[in-house]
Amino acid sequence: MTACFSTERLPRPFDPAAARLAAEHFAERGAAERDFAASPEGAALLAALGGHSPYLAELAVRESAALLALAERGPDAAFERALDPLSRIDPATPRAALATILRQAKRQGALAAAVGDITGLWPLDRVTGALSDLAEAAIDAACAHLLRDAAARGELRLPGASRADPRLVGRNSGLVVLGMGKLGGRELNYSSDVDLMVLYEPSAAAYHADRAQAVYVRIARDMVRLLEERTAEGYVFRTDLRLRPDPAATPLAVSIPAAITYYESMGQNWERAAMIKARPVGADRAAGESFLREIRPFVWRRHLDFAAVADIHSIKRQIHAHKGAKGANATVQVEGHDVKLGRGGIREIEFTAQVLQLIWGGRDPGLRDPTTLGALVALAAAGKIDRRAAADLADAYVFLRNLEHRLQMVADRQTHRMPEDAEGVARIASFMGFADAEAFRVAFTGHMAQVERHYGRMFEAEPTLGAEAVDGSLVFTGVEDDPGTIATLRAMGYANPSGVAALVRGWHHGHTRATRSERARELLTALMPALLAAFAKQRDPDTAIQRLDGVFGRLSAGVQVLSLLARNPPLLDRLAGVLGAAPQLADHLSRHTAALEGLLMGAGGTVGSAAATLPALLREAHHIEEALEAARRLVHEGKFEIDAATLEGTLDVDAAGEARSALADAAMSSLLPHVTAAFAERHGKVKGGALAIVALGKLGGREMLPGSDLDLILIYDHAEGAETSEGRAKRGAPPIRPLPASQYFTRLAHQMVAAIAAPGAEGKSYEVDMRLRPSGSKGPVAVSLSAFERYHAEDAWTWERMALTRARVVAGPPALRRRVEAAIRAALLRPDAAEKAIPDAVAMRARMLRDLPPDGPWDVKLGRGGLVEVEFIAQALQLVHARAHPRALAPTTRVALANLAGIGALGTDEAATLIAAERLWRTVSGLLRLTVGPWREQALPESVAAALLNACRRIDAEGAPVDLPGLQAQMAGRAMAVRAIFERRLGRPEMQGDT
Repeated sequence: MTACFSTERLPRPFDPAAARLAAEHFAERGAAERDFAASPEGAALLAALGGHSPYLAELAVRESAALLALAERGPDAAFERALDPLSRIDPATPRAALATILRQAKRQGALAAAVGDITGLWPLDRVTGALSDLAEAAIDAACAHLLRDAAARGELRLPGASRADPRLVGRNSGLVVLGMGKLGGRELNYSSDVDLMVLYEPSAAAYHADRAQAVYVRIARDMVRLLEERTAEGYVFRTDLRLRPDPAATPLAVSIPAAITYYESMGQNWERAAMIKARPVGADRAAGESFLREIRPFVWRRHLDFAAVADIHSIKRQIHAHKGAKGANATVQVEGHDVKLGRGGIREIEFTAQVLQLIWGGRDPGLRDPTTLGALVALAAAGKIDRRAAADLADAYVFLRNLEHRLQMVADRQTHRMPEDAEGVARIASFMGFADAEAFRVAFTGHMAQVERHYGRMFEAEPTLGAEAVDGSLVFTGVEDDPGTIATLRAMGYANPSGVAALVRGWHHGHTRATRSERARELLTALMPALLAAFAKQRDPDTAIQRLDGVFGRLSAGVQVLSLLARNPPLLDRLAGVLGAAPQLADHLSRHTAALEGLLMGAGGTVGSAAATLPALLREAHHIEEALEAARRLVHEGKFEIDAATLEGTLDVDAAGEARSALADAAMSSLLPHVTAAFAERHGKVKGGALAIVALGKLGGREMLPGSDLDLILIYDHAEGAETSEGRAKRGAPPIRPLPASQYFTRLAHQMVAAIAAPGAEGKSYEVDMRLRPSGSKGPVAVSLSAFERYHAEDAWTWERMALTRARVVAGPPALRRRVEAAIRAALLRPDAAEKAIPDAVAMRARMLRDLPPDGPWDVKLGRGGLVEVEFIAQALQLVHARAHPRALAPTTRVALANLAGIGALGTDEAATLIAAERLWRTVSGLLRLTVGPWREQALPESVAAALLNACRRIDAEGAPVDLPGLQAQMAGRAMAVRAIFERRLGRPEMQGDT
């Protein structure tokens, strides 16, 4: 026969005598077995099995026919053959016969997995996935049999009780079997318990809901017995039901309502970690998925949960203590070391992934991968763990899991401990394929040392927050000032040290809501030296720390925020910088303390994460209210993240504008399907109907500034002849209330605007301005596509066409988006648009100068040569030249100016001058909005002037001014240059007093 594997990958036998004996026993089974044992491939495989594992040698002999087929056809075909009877088993099969079939499938499936592993044909994830599939198929078959028995006894009503497919029997049965731990994550060990949680829905299938518990508990008990009872045929899987809610006080099967109540009121952090891997593996999978969706808010907290780190890490310390993590397990050794629970072991890798998932996964569904290796990849890609650390942990995980399998294969024992003697270590080294024990020792200790180092750095090494951050004494006990503390605060730079000391004492005494709990005050005490040092670096530390007091005063509880700061020391500096430099942001933070997470999200160059995660987070919202709340929260955090990065200088004005616009785009495109679906539940649907959102202004140009509102047009379309909405109400819901098509989309548009602009617990997401829609504020909120096309063909003003040069379709079904984009393009290419563009733009600018004069010397938008004039030049010239040169069109002003230079509508120097001025105007305007808001005085506060000068250096390092007078002179020169180009290309705005 031809074997499917190469002998080169097989380990040489550690015990040649045992290997020969295994081959002899195998050959005694028959002629085919004798021929196989005599072949080079067969001899090598039997030697690898028999020379290391008495259990596998016995299994090979007992299932010799399966091994022959496996060697010829490969482990995949052999594994499918082993599982096939489980998918076709008749639920009416007598229990004893069923038990025999289950055990034979286990033997053959385990043999296929072992050979696939040892020959190198299967990678780790295929081995663990196959073992998980085997367990799942066995559980399904057992559940189908037991459910049918219950139906036959008249305890359950099951429409699918007579079905041959076990999965069909379980549908609507009310029985839910969740796979937890390794089974849930499809990472089952070679000789592992299966962690299960058995739940039931009392009213689903039981004839009497009050008797449901007894019925489902009996099924759970019989399932455990059927799977783990040892007979002459062996056993299927050992089971563990202790991960159910409150296992000491609850029955083997827990009702779903009781489980939900438990997790919502009493669930612990370790249970959140356990639920990361939970998935339905038997019986009523739909009910299982529904349950997991219901408890999703318990597992995945909406706020960053650094308070859970210490709690979950304490579990690891308890495991060390309980398992006697002394000697061999207290440090990384070889003999007797527990590769799962010991230092540097598998559990530390799993905890690393799970803790980081719990912290960040509430915001980013992409991090919720139930597999350890998948989670590490996702966390590294999202910047939540160093890529080198993730790679080291992944390599160690693969090595240690393979080692764990070899330890368990020897005698089919659920062990994770290395042998205590050198000979035993040498056996395992040989089984792993190492040339000698020393090479194995080097690899073993190397991997475990890497794990221990990374784990310790992330969780065991406490952040440096102690007194070394301050040179001097700090005492805040009692009611009077401590002289040493006052001296230290004064030396640090606080102008009113007594006032600062009194404020801090108030925190320690729980006078503010954030520090009323004992845990919060413990965190504050550890944090205080570093906190005071960070705020002392600000230009006005006393004011900055007063602003922090305002933030603390608005927190309902402080443990989460203080844990966040304690676990992320660099965040203190960012927080102090924001509170010290930007009163506007400080005020925002005091009103929306959840935005503090935006500072952490923006650390490490990951600005824009809210826009990236918002669509996935909203897709899994149960209902419209949950979607609205999540959108508001992430929008506030995302805006704060971008604003802080802008203030700190890590994000320039162009990148910040694009990031703000991407966030708004994500919010609208993610909310529109929710709003549309919720509206359809009440009013049905209009045939072929859909709504699209068009962005204009700063959002359309991807140039949003802090506090920019959203200039929007809402356009709809529907099938010809569709006059009213129609539809069927869901069972138990109020009847559908049809609406005429125009009224339907008008009201839907109002709902969408409300979703964006209505205030909630987090405040408004955005202000919305719809005055740029056809007919302005007098027109309908939503306009049909045909009416939009007709309006721009017959009635549109030049200023509306100019505004349309910045239009982008940001939400709506793809087909409608394409039609709307075509309509916008057609409006911009009309001949009459080109004819009127320049004279109307000049006349409009003249009226603005008369009716909307600039509001002080720092109004860079409305002043002569300001932002409006740059935008008018770009918009008017696009209308003039778009028909002949469509490539001149671009919604972003700086891109449009460059395009106009490319077609000769502007000189290259002119375009460069306008682009530089426009960037400077947005930089000045944005920083003033972040710091002081509207400012009518000539002089700026020192911190604001410094921030402006730094920003100027980032956009023009060579030509940047060195002081405030230099900046003002540069601004005057840029304004004059813009005005000169405006007059040269468009004309002079004629008005009385214009000089």
